[in-house]
Amino acid sequence: MAHGDITHIDIPVSDMERAKAFYSTLFGWQISAPPGFEGYPMWQAPNTISGGGLAPRSEDFAQPRSYVEVDSIDDTLALAKEHGATVVMEKSEITETSWWAVMTDPDGNVIGLYEGTTDVGEG
Repeated sequence: MAHGDITHIDIPVSDMERAKAFYSTLFGWQISAPPGFEGYPMWQAPNTISGGGLAPRSEDFAQPRSYVEVDSIDDTLALAKEHGATVVMEKSEITETSWWAVMTDPDGNVIGLYEGTTDVGEG
């Protein structure tokens, strides 16, 4: 993935087992929770490029959220704030080599940011 690529899409669900059955049946997605990510099953599209996760729905997470690959979350958040974005969640570690953050653009759209390398959820 390169800077600006959409790298991950989280889908909020209220019934995890129902959602896993629905998406695997409807789209043929492979869905499993990798070690260390129990309770957060990740899906992989048949093209093996597109993927994401199924996460519990909450008041703060009620719509699907796309994550964009960036070279630097710190630099991207600073630039985004200069142009009217709001940081919803500061940079947080996923693994020793990957991080994520969440912001809203000037129109209030929630966008996730991803930096790093990880093979979690691939294959």
